[in-house]
Amino acid sequence: MNKHDAAVVFDLDGTLVDSVYQHVMAWHEALRKSNIDLSIWRIHRRIGMSGGLLVRALARELGYELDAATLERLQRDHETAYRERSKTVVPLPGAIELLATLSREGVAWAIATSAPRRFTESSLAALNVPDAVPVVTHDEVAHAKPNPDLFLAAARALEVPTEQTFVVGDSLWDILAARRAGTLGVGLLSGGYGHAELVESGAYRVYEDPADLLANLHELGLRVPRDP
Repeated sequence: MNKHDAAVVFDLDGTLVDSVYQHVMAWHEALRKSNIDLSIWRIHRRIGMSGGLLVRALARELGYELDAATLERLQRDHETAYRERSKTVVPLPGAIELLATLSREGVAWAIATSAPRRFTESSLAALNVPDAVPVVTHDEVAHAKPNPDLFLAAARALEVPTEQTFVVGDSLWDILAARRAGTLGVGLLSGGYGHAELVESGAYRVYEDPADLLANLHELGLRVPRDP
């Protein structure tokens, strides 16, 4: 029998680090550079998907035809724009303490993100993520969210059955992917989605941010102290 009774898999952007709006504005800049004028709110509604899927979904929604070269250029321009804005990305309130508490109490955890690995390095360093913690990125799976591949790979890396795994994310795409993976989704409001949206998409519980989740870990049945 595995030594872990349960495990937690975290999304990264908007869940552990405050980076959603940097991504939104980077996509907005990249799209405008290609003469695609989209409202910022439309872009925000797709954050959490992989970059390629996000662009295709937005283009399809508004009737744009994008060829492979344009898609590649958009993702490259987004990366350039995001790298400049990433200097302002910081951990969300309680994120470092939440991860440290889980580690101290022997609760297995991992990170699974739709971003390429090269996007994660500074965020992982800011969160003090130990080298032994599994980090699954888009580079390691065939399909990113809303497909379940990321969360399934994280559960395998932790050697914990999916039915004993919580997925913590900030977007509808996180919760959808969690349901498809057979895990229990937990929503955070720190990515800009509303409480009702996350609940309606299947979230078991919804918290404001990592600090709020830390204060209420007992609601997930995790055997950790309420006052770390």
